[in-house]
Amino acid sequence: MQAFIYDFLFIIVSIFILFKTIGYGIYEIKQMKNKSGGFCVITFSFITVVFFIIMIILN
Repeated sequence: MQAFIYDFLFIIVSIFILFKTIGYGIYEIKQMKNKSGGFCVITFSFITVVFFIIMIILN
């Protein structure tokens, strides 16, 4: 039961961090006019969080 709580907390924190980085990516695209940098930040963070969640679920 305790491992489930830790896994759930890690997933919630990682999704929160994902939303923060998506916000930074949108800021990078709109304010700094850096589309490639914003897309790279969003894509890299999304892929990282998805693989992180998959690894937590598989363990």
